[in-house]
Amino acid sequence: MQTKPLIIADRDIPFLEGVLEPYAEVRYLKGSAITANDVRGAEVLITRTRTRCDRALLEGSRIRLIATATIGFDHIDTDYCRSRGIRVTTAAGCNARGVLQYIMAVLCRLGAEPGWQPSERTLGIVGVGHVGSLVEEYGRLLGFRVVCCDPPRMRLTPGLGFLTLDELLSLSDIVTLHVPFTTEGPDKTAGMASGEFFARMRPGSAFINCSRGPVMQDGPLLDALRKGHIAYAAIDTWNHEPGIDRELLARAFCATPHIAGYSVQGKAAGTAAVVRSVSELYGLPLTEWYPPQVTPTVPDRSVTWDSLQRSLPRYFDIEAETTYLKQHPERFEELRNNYPYRTEYF
Repeated sequence: MQTKPLIIADRDIPFLEGVLEPYAEVRYLKGSAITANDVRGAEVLITRTRTRCDRALLEGSRIRLIATATIGFDHIDTDYCRSRGIRVTTAAGCNARGVLQYIMAVLCRLGAEPGWQPSERTLGIVGVGHVGSLVEEYGRLLGFRVVCCDPPRMRLTPGLGFLTLDELLSLSDIVTLHVPFTTEGPDKTAGMASGEFFARMRPGSAFINCSRGPVMQDGPLLDALRKGHIAYAAIDTWNHEPGIDRELLARAFCATPHIAGYSVQGKAAGTAAVVRSVSELYGLPLTEWYPPQVTPTVPDRSVTWDSLQRSLPRYFDIEAETTYLKQHPERFEELRNNYPYRTEYF
């Protein structure tokens, strides 16, 4: 009788338990505590961002596939995996509408001031991929003036109207980052939100980061906030999580524990992506699987600014979540791991 393959999975990936068990032995472990000894006999590792997948973890193992239920993969040493023939898959785009909801919640809170209208504000989007393209679409639907910067896409397809970063920063009242975390090359994003970056933003503008913590530099952002050059900072992804900068937390207009994409549908799509990857590896009949207890989002493009302001807080009260994190910063990781997933708004 053939032995079932061993799969190691982060225990905090929702909807996964019981799905692969008919075909494999699945062990669920705390993501940040997975060790080389845990994965030594496994063929598949299903992760989130809290598991550092590098030589130290993988050397001497039988791992053939690392499937991360996240859009990012900076927690995975892809060069090492490539050298060892380990396939790496992501859940790119799975949480795009959850992050869209987050950005809209920030905009609604900014717009709570009487007389504040989208038509009088320029929204600058840096990075126009899965998330940024949705923010662009709905920003225009809601009446914002929208400008975009995406150097790789601008090189690939000139003529789409992309601005340079300097142009975008000088024009935008609100700047939101939707870039991957990269440490080298012409489009390096590590530390891109620097002192020079903030100095080029318009006085009194707003800065939003829900891409990756290390794309922003805490010190320069704090300096810009102290001086009032940046009036508002909305931060979901931080440097040094969970030990985030307490002064930056205190000064943030919106502050959340890395949960921008934590919608029910986003998590369902992320889990479906890893199940699909495992199914493709072993030829299992689960390539079209989706959590049966979750209703997929039906895109709604009829939303207006007024209707959004009235109804979105029922789906996501970002002010209450900000207040709670500021009162309990030591619970950052607990709040993230036990977050009650939101229903997507549109």
